Amino acid sequence: MTREAGPLSSVAAVVLSSRPVSWINTAFPFAAAYLLTTRELDAIAVVGFVYFLIPYNLAMYGINDVFDYASDLANPRKGGIEGALLDPRLHRTTIWAAVLTNVPFLVFLYAVGTAAAWLALTVVLFAVVAYSAPGLRFKERPILDSATSSLHFVGPAIVGLTLAHAPVTPGAILVLLAFFLWGMAAHAFGAVQDIVPDREAGIASVATALGATTTVRLALLLWLAAGVVMLATPWPAPLGAALALPYIVNAAPWHDVGDADAASTNRAWRRFIALNYVSGFLATMLVILAWIS
Repeated sequence: MTREAGPLSSVAAVVLSSRPVSWINTAFPFAAAYLLTTRELDAIAVVGFVYFLIPYNLAMYGINDVFDYASDLANPRKGGIEGALLDPRLHRTTIWAAVLTNVPFLVFLYAVGTAAAWLALTVVLFAVVAYSAPGLRFKERPILDSATSSLHFVGPAIVGLTLAHAPVTPGAILVLLAFFLWGMAAHAFGAVQDIVPDREAGIASVATALGATTTVRLALLLWLAAGVVMLATPWPAPLGAALALPYIVNAAPWHDVGDADAASTNRAWRRFIALNYVSGFLATMLVILAWIS
């Protein structure tokens, strides 16, 4: 984007920074957790779904794009659906957009929640900021980066459960654990493609620390573990174990990729983005099955 770009182009860039292609990845977990517990579509369900669909993603990814601008300049993936390359003049605008869009929703969600919901929301919001903000930068702490990234997606489900006053059951814990392992695998595998630009920029990650081969194998094991955990959940959730298989098949060809060729995993990463939509559809079918069971 040039400095002559107009307001509409600026708005488009800020929206792009929220990764619209991934919006549903945070909204769906909240909606599924809340609706399966309450079995009713009320104001909390609607407000929470909209919040985790757009404002939450603007905060999560917008903050990341602002503070990662210097390293993103050297990353050929940035500037499209895999991440915006925000002109520095839009950094303040993006931060303000994140704040102004988040606050009204959060005021409502805190107002209707219990202490458990307040705690869940606070932890989730802290993770969003801590991942990218200077002084914390969890994204540069190997392993913690994958765990924090996973919490970005598991967190909305936990918030949904707490707002719905769901009981703490072994089945729910296992589903959340499987989702958490899946999220760690996704982050770790996604970090592999950025090993070269991250090292050149002096950015640490699980992939720069472990190397491409070990990180890919770790991701494969985490996806496998997620599938195994799902097998121990109450019916019909065990059917979800099969959802891990496409991700394993997609990443397996890179199980021995070297650091120099790490960028080649981007081909699998692009398929990963498409797989999320297929898995999302199948997960929706499982939710419906659970609803009517």
